[in-house]
Amino acid sequence: MGPVLAGILQLLALIAALALAYIPLGNYMAKVYSSDRHWRVEKWIYKGIGANPDAEMRWPAYLRGVLAFSVIGVLFLYTLQRLQGVLPGSLGFASIDPDQAFNTAVSFVTNTNWQSYYGEQAMGHVVQTAGLAVQNFVSAAVGIAVAVALVRGFARSRTGELGNFWADLVRGVVRILLPLAAVAAVVLVACGVIQNFSGIHEVGQFMGGRQEWNGGAVASQEAIKEIGTNGGGYFNANSAHPFENPTPFSNLFEIFLLLVIPFSLTRTFGVMVGSVRQGYAILATMATIWVGFVALMMWTEFAHHGAAFELAHGAMEGKENRFGVGASSIFAVSTTLTSTGAVDSFHSSFTGLGGGITMLGMMLGEIAPGGTGSGLYGMLIMAVIAVFIAGLMVGRTPEYLGKKIGTRQIKLAACYILITPALVLVFTAFAMALPTPANSMTNSGAHGFSEILYAYTSASNNNGSAFAGLNADTQWFNSTLGLAMLLGRFLPMVFVLALAGSLAEQKQVPVTAGTLRTEKPLFTGLLVGAILIITGLTYFPALALGPLAEGLAA
Repeated sequence: MGPVLAGILQLLALIAALALAYIPLGNYMAKVYSSDRHWRVEKWIYKGIGANPDAEMRWPAYLRGVLAFSVIGVLFLYTLQRLQGVLPGSLGFASIDPDQAFNTAVSFVTNTNWQSYYGEQAMGHVVQTAGLAVQNFVSAAVGIAVAVALVRGFARSRTGELGNFWADLVRGVVRILLPLAAVAAVVLVACGVIQNFSGIHEVGQFMGGRQEWNGGAVASQEAIKEIGTNGGGYFNANSAHPFENPTPFSNLFEIFLLLVIPFSLTRTFGVMVGSVRQGYAILATMATIWVGFVALMMWTEFAHHGAAFELAHGAMEGKENRFGVGASSIFAVSTTLTSTGAVDSFHSSFTGLGGGITMLGMMLGEIAPGGTGSGLYGMLIMAVIAVFIAGLMVGRTPEYLGKKIGTRQIKLAACYILITPALVLVFTAFAMALPTPANSMTNSGAHGFSEILYAYTSASNNNGSAFAGLNADTQWFNSTLGLAMLLGRFLPMVFVLALAGSLAEQKQVPVTAGTLRTEKPLFTGLLVGAILIITGLTYFPALALGPLAEGLAA
């Protein structure tokens, strides 16, 4: 079997698995967030934190819950890292420096999981399990909660109430993420992923020095790392490391895990708004972009432009032989079109155009299918923009799901889509203009610029993957990337929740002959076009200086 055919078959198997999980998981999540019953363990949690899960919240109160919980998470994780040197199970590692502790705390609380450290050489068992793994669960649950709040904004009328943040948070962890992660961890252990609390072991000599490995609760963290679209690996090599991702099957399974909740949430959306066909329209938009990006990535990485590519059957530099070009391309596209950031190959080693595809996937806003929750609310914001554009073309007041899209709604949506590009381009410009940040680049020219552009694109979009080649463990990058992660996570949530509140206050508008049918393929095509055009107009000059210049010069 040739490598191209193997890649296509893996893609088809992945699509089949996602299709099988779509309806049952989507329906289950809709039931979780629509139920008025509380499990006993959930009641204990509510009592412990002093929350009333039955109290409905308007959008400012919901937002205060999101921000307060996240601030506490940052402070706790920062303190845990700073105290690592005196904690048990630290494996002898020292406490983390202040700038890196800040960067890492912000990274995991914002669901970014950017890592400017070597995991196996910096973090002990307590920080990994009690700190980082816990944030993998709760940061993902926060994203789903905000998405559900926006869906309720479309589904409800003449009320500003969006549900209860604490109930949505706890249910997301207890009823969805924990069960899925437990099953996934067992499967990963069966595949050969390690799960222990062993210390550091010398495994041999390498180039005159000792080679050492430490164990850890890798399978359990790997499971939620993918399911929650987190991406932070136990080891520096991330999912390219055999302890995290040992076989081609485990590789395909991890891709499935990082895609299954974001895609299935479109079913949840359809059920909660009372029209599964609306969910299918959003799903079709996500799937069209995802499949198109995978096909384009495979084409660029399999293209034979020289003897080395001919002998390797594709661009194999920076890729694992046990996965090959096909599986690496699927993983790269999936991890950058979601907010996962995990890698099974090194994006800096992709072809110039291939590296540009990974960047473009993040620049779209990671909405195809996007992160857990963030992908759905990002796509719904783009749907509001697309409906507005359609309304301008036909001279009608735009409507979406029975809600009028007026001045307030379009201003909130516009602010949402402008935040991330502003963060990416402004921080990249400063990093290139100042003398010190540029010293962190391994490469010069277009590829060096791509390293900087990729870093701020990854941080601002809460992705967390790295282009490699950039030394990001400096005070400048730890501080500015941390700031980009904070602003890129929580400023958009402000506008999402404000939009949800304004929609929930409206009454339902009846469907007429002039209403745009947003469940039809025509709207799907309009939405895909709007996403690509808006992103292209925003980022094309920056892409032209980096990956496009490099790819066209090859």
